[in-house]
Amino acid sequence: MFKPRDDEPDYAFLPVAEAPETNRYGKRIQLVDREDPLAGKSLNINGDASVSDNPDRYKQHGFYFNADNCISCHACESACSLKNDLPPYLAYRSVGYVEGGSYPAYTRINISMACNHCDDPVCLKGCPTRAYTKFAEYGAVLQDPDICFGCGYCTWVCPYNAPQLDLKRGHVHKCNMCVDRLEAGLKPACAAACLAGALDFGVIETTPENREQLQTDIPGFPSPEITHPNIRFQQIKSLPREMIRTDSMPLRYERDEQGKGGFRSKVRDLGKKPAWNLNRLRSREDPLVLFTLISQGVIGAFLLMFLGPIFGLQELAPQSHPLTYSLLLFVLLGMETFALVLSTMHLGRPHRFYRAFNNLRYSPVSREVAGIAVFYNLLAVYALLMTFPALLGWLPEEVVATLQTVTGWGAALAGPLALYFMQRIYRIKARPFWNHWQVLTTFYGNMLTLGSLLVLLVYCTVLSIQQLPFAALLSALSLPLLAGLLMEAAGLYFHARYLQRAGGEAAASHYEQRTTFGKTYRLRNMLLLLNILAIGCLALLAQSDMLSYALLLVSALLILLTALIGRALFYVLVIPTSMPGAFFWRNSGFQEHARATGLAAMPQVGVLPDIH
Repeated sequence: MFKPRDDEPDYAFLPVAEAPETNRYGKRIQLVDREDPLAGKSLNINGDASVSDNPDRYKQHGFYFNADNCISCHACESACSLKNDLPPYLAYRSVGYVEGGSYPAYTRINISMACNHCDDPVCLKGCPTRAYTKFAEYGAVLQDPDICFGCGYCTWVCPYNAPQLDLKRGHVHKCNMCVDRLEAGLKPACAAACLAGALDFGVIETTPENREQLQTDIPGFPSPEITHPNIRFQQIKSLPREMIRTDSMPLRYERDEQGKGGFRSKVRDLGKKPAWNLNRLRSREDPLVLFTLISQGVIGAFLLMFLGPIFGLQELAPQSHPLTYSLLLFVLLGMETFALVLSTMHLGRPHRFYRAFNNLRYSPVSREVAGIAVFYNLLAVYALLMTFPALLGWLPEEVVATLQTVTGWGAALAGPLALYFMQRIYRIKARPFWNHWQVLTTFYGNMLTLGSLLVLLVYCTVLSIQQLPFAALLSALSLPLLAGLLMEAAGLYFHARYLQRAGGEAAASHYEQRTTFGKTYRLRNMLLLLNILAIGCLALLAQSDMLSYALLLVSALLILLTALIGRALFYVLVIPTSMPGAFFWRNSGFQEHARATGLAAMPQVGVLPDIH
């Protein structure tokens, strides 16, 4: 148990105050009654089995931040880092700021932010390993780094930068509300260290001393409706109509004169011109670029191979080209194996991949992994049964045929379902660029496009070598290929319109799309249009000649290039609803500069030189 100092000042102790029954979101503040079987248990902090006698132990606690008082001394950051022995490149609590006005009336608001231990913690629901728990004690949302395998999904869904993905150690860790100090009746280290009385802590919805407001928003703070965070703000001093961020995010905050009087996030035009920035298409999510595209192509190809003969494409029947059929099945199996290895190695702790199945009830990551795993195993069994039926020669032929049918249909159903769960991963309120149905049309469109392309390339090559006609197959499979391209194009069109209308981080992503990556974005769009025209010509004018085959090969290269560019843009363009950083700290622009110039080699800069 944490031991208070003999000379602990009065302001470091938790206040006792009367709290209402419910908070402003209708959630009970008394999380469990003391008579409840869940109450009275030890948190076993550092192996200590004692239980605190704090009368508010089972009430939801939270932070109070007075922006008028914060002087950006960073004492809260320092106290937190010292208390948790954090490395220089990582912080549970950080101080950012927004500023506005003009000289001499220039105004700056500092914002100190850590985990808000929300009523509806999206990190807990999203985590596939169930590393998060919301405790009845103080309402703390705690995360166990030993359970985490470092996928980083919680860092995607949290709007407040609270979970920290430690790329050096390979796992996530975050603010634990200093529950060891709370058990001893003390405020968290950050609140106790605040020099200016800006940061405080106590039972939520109780007004600390020298406070007048309990607001749920402040300029730069994402919508509290996403998670119902347990933090309250005070900001009384007058502010300019517009506040801007000093980090590299193209965002500003403008007072909503027509609404509730708060500030709304809008695009800040930085005067950028359309550029290529091809080197910046690379990101930490590169393995996911390949994993998603390969998985979608493999699932689409298998669906065509299995369902094609049912719809009259006898060239794809196993009996028509048994060797080609079997070889392609094992090629698909090999491709998906490679994709799964990539996605596993993307984890901070790849050897703990099996924990991805731990949260099937809530986490879309767990459901996607389960769906892909079911598809992969059924595909493997189907490939073995179709290629080596003699393995089950001791069974009647009817039973073997039934097993082939069951595994085939199972894989045909599991594949599209896995892709549905895959797109659900990206429907995140904290990442508006992804939170649109275009993700669904793109993923299923790629399934049709890449799957059809793969089957066409293999079968047209085999048929041309055998000097057999392939015009009918080329014409037939050009239709799902074209449908996939049109699905993707329609989704992208409506997605761009949505980004412009939505404003805020969504519009900021579109601004980056049209400027920082403007030329690359236009190239992708022109390639997509060119692909649609080329495949349309193939569908109408397909012939069993080298011209058609050559056009198919060229189209295949262009389609693959388009898919790679589009998926890379999908990951690098997203702007989360994150808290503002400072000029150096929590500024992605400075991090890029530090890595490019070698500053990141100095530990005190707080930037890792390499990213996993």
